[in-house]
Amino acid sequence: MVERLIIDHVGHRGDGVCLDTREAVYVPYALGGETVEVEHVAGNHPDRRKLLAVDVASPERIEPFCPHFGVCGGCAIQHWAAEPYHAWKRGLVVETLAQAGIECEVAPLVDAHGAGRRRVTLHGRFGTHDILKVGFAAASSHDVIPIHRCPILDPALDGALDAAWALAEPLTSRMPVTKPLDIQVTATKNGLDVDVRGSGPLPTVMVTALSRVAEQHRLARLSRHGELVLQRLPPTVQMGRAEVTLPPGSFLQATVAGEETLAALVAMRLGKAKEVADLFCGVGPFALRLAEKARIAAYDSDAPAIAALAKAARTPGLKPIRCEPRDLFRRPLMPQELRDFDAVVFDPPRQGAQAQAIKLAASKVPVVIAVSCNVATFARDARLLIDGGYKIDKVVPVDQFRHTPHVELVARFTR
Repeated sequence: MVERLIIDHVGHRGDGVCLDTREAVYVPYALGGETVEVEHVAGNHPDRRKLLAVDVASPERIEPFCPHFGVCGGCAIQHWAAEPYHAWKRGLVVETLAQAGIECEVAPLVDAHGAGRRRVTLHGRFGTHDILKVGFAAASSHDVIPIHRCPILDPALDGALDAAWALAEPLTSRMPVTKPLDIQVTATKNGLDVDVRGSGPLPTVMVTALSRVAEQHRLARLSRHGELVLQRLPPTVQMGRAEVTLPPGSFLQATVAGEETLAALVAMRLGKAKEVADLFCGVGPFALRLAEKARIAAYDSDAPAIAALAKAARTPGLKPIRCEPRDLFRRPLMPQELRDFDAVVFDPPRQGAQAQAIKLAASKVPVVIAVSCNVATFARDARLLIDGGYKIDKVVPVDQFRHTPHVELVARFTR
């Protein structure tokens, strides 16, 4: 059944929201003020609709730049002019903090898309009629949309899609049709670093075939579930004056500009701190830059990341970086362990750092810098710090994931 709805505003996930019905209804790719034709979505989603047509378009609507937009599930917003999009994204932070009762200034949104995404996860599987599909998951579906070009990728990822197709063909031919293959590709100084997951154990003949593909596409490294298949050159990235050799499947900020922007915002807010703890440090995007001026103690549960950081920490000109593998969710640093630090930086995964925030709130650390990719869990952790006696300064939202509802932020807390 076709419905005609008037969209009130764009919601937190980037969907148009209609408030004229008994309950709020969500319409992807619709904008506030538009009149649209929609139909129900199959499955257990009574509050969602599929956009069929825009009868009355918003003056803020623009033409999407990617031919896959609306089918591929990678981008939620390409159809909105820059100025209202920026205001909406900053508003996500303002509204979430207000709902948590946190009063502070929120700075204008900082764009950090830069040259584009330097890492991407592609999916491969055989579809109907045994036709291979390699690309991204479809919007609101587990189907794979075949992709041969993605305009939001960093030019350093040129060749990533061709390599993914070449790797997927032999791997998916021996996998169940219902099981997708995941191909993570990261751009490094020495070429593409690829880690494949979902293939199961590989026989020798398959390893040989994959090694041949890796050579043909000049991959820096190919691994399977973190296990090395072939390495031509070490996959390295620059972090400040240090060069880091990435562990297989390593986490990195999505864009070079995003990492540099977040690191600069953190450094500015640390002032003259000489003893700094970097919690959830990863391979060291903050620690390696901060060590140019301060002594660092770096902690993360990812042992290979800590090992990579420890190796990079030997770079001449850096102050000492003490690297320790530690699960900060189960074993957060206690107040007595924090007492010798002038400042603490923490940048947890999306679930936040609740256990560590509780211990920080009970500590005497004078400066705490929070970096977050999830404003909801940040607000929860910030509330703990504020209730423990910290004052929050200005929050800076950072748009590293352009065209999506995801927003990063940096905030400073002081005693």
